Amino acid sequence: MSKSLFFSSLSFLSLSLKAEQQVMDNFQKLNLLSISLTIINLSLTFATELPFLEVKYPNNNILLRSTPTKNQSSGLPSRVGSDECRVWTQACSEEILRLAYEPENVAWLKRVRRTIHENPELAFEEYETSRLVRTELDRLGIQYRYPLAKTGIRAWIGSGGPPFVAVRADMDALPIQELVEWKHKSKVAGKMHACGHDAHVTMLLGAAHILKSREHLLKGTVVLLFQPAEEAGNGAKKMIEDGALDDVEAIFAVHVSHDHPTGVIGSRSGPLLAGCGIFRAVINLEESGGSADLILAASSAVISLQGIVSREASPLDAQVVSVTSFQGGHSLDVAPDTVVLGGTFRAFSNSSFYYLMKRIREVLVEQVEVLGCTATVNFFEKQNAIYPPTTNHDAMYKHLKKVTVDLLGDNHFAIAPQVMGAEDFAFYSEIIPATFYFIGIRNEELGSVHIGHSPHFMIDEGSLPVGAAVHAAVAERYLNEKCS
Repeated sequence: MSKSLFFSSLSFLSLSLKAEQQVMDNFQKLNLLSISLTIINLSLTFATELPFLEVKYPNNNILLRSTPTKNQSSGLPSRVGSDECRVWTQACSEEILRLAYEPENVAWLKRVRRTIHENPELAFEEYETSRLVRTELDRLGIQYRYPLAKTGIRAWIGSGGPPFVAVRADMDALPIQELVEWKHKSKVAGKMHACGHDAHVTMLLGAAHILKSREHLLKGTVVLLFQPAEEAGNGAKKMIEDGALDDVEAIFAVHVSHDHPTGVIGSRSGPLLAGCGIFRAVINLEESGGSADLILAASSAVISLQGIVSREASPLDAQVVSVTSFQGGHSLDVAPDTVVLGGTFRAFSNSSFYYLMKRIREVLVEQVEVLGCTATVNFFEKQNAIYPPTTNHDAMYKHLKKVTVDLLGDNHFAIAPQVMGAEDFAFYSEIIPATFYFIGIRNEELGSVHIGHSPHFMIDEGSLPVGAAVHAAVAERYLNEKCS
């Protein structure tokens, strides 16, 4: 072989080896890149399996729970709803009703309501009820703040920005022994959901499920308020103090009613529920002594109290003053040294309500003074025993009626009569436009005929999907039309 040929061969071999080495280097880089991408992918996958992020604020012990990056169960609602619902049509109402009546959803609503019913908790003791609500909110991927008013929750769905509209449900039970014999009877002696608050919570959770699946259509934010202590403690007041109404411009709430057939919505514009107060008077002899008859003085005061409504109030302005307690000693042959009496008063306007307070004090003090006695009157204002009238804002009432008729039909809306019962929802209605409404649960075949606060109270669970749908439609459509 010639030298030139030999060296040419060596040069060619050297170039070949360099080319092969470059190919190998590139191959190794590709492998490293592939390995890196695999690690990143595994890291992201692992990260999505981490528990929800919880942040506690040290000053107020408030828990802010963020939406998980990946839902930990199959409970996260699928995104549904046509973009055409950005302009509301009848099809939008029909879609909400369809979601509410999905068999799986109806079964879930019944399970939730029965679990709450079996485990009733009194005012400001709703720890397990609150835990159940938070568990369901976590499952649905809904953000919330907790606690408000000790056991309350403020959750939200939507853009996170204005406008904000709220829907409220109360959570507390009553100190009543349940006498309804059924599979899901109260498991707690002396406590019962005898006013339907278990259904109220369930309906609001049902609305949350619907709204979450339609979150991409919400032109603002829906605030969900789960409130403690409606029955005894004015929980609404404490919720407001803790920021429940921050940024909220309108609010709605529902209560079950045996005055309406199952699924019928009832409400009215203006005063719907009365303001309610209680009073207690302690009557004693004047310090100078004497032979005044305390029983006579107190009895005279009771008779005079009855004249406040019958002689001073307009017959067209419904008011009530009732003495419901009278204690004047225990011996049949000894005059008592103190008489204690008390009762309740109610009215449908703030002016009439506070006029009654003023006149009850004046009549008690001045009437017993005529007979040589003194009276000290307590309205328990520091104990939050005063409930103002619940007054529906006309525009919000008209919105409710329009939404209900479009959703359920004309035959499922009724003008409700005024009711002498009271509700702490009134505190919300004093601050922002509000509407309170009833949902029928009357069903004679099921035995759902007993009034609230009865040990025989029960509900027709057929009202649950209706309540969920009305809540959801009222809130979504409010935002839709507010931003149109």
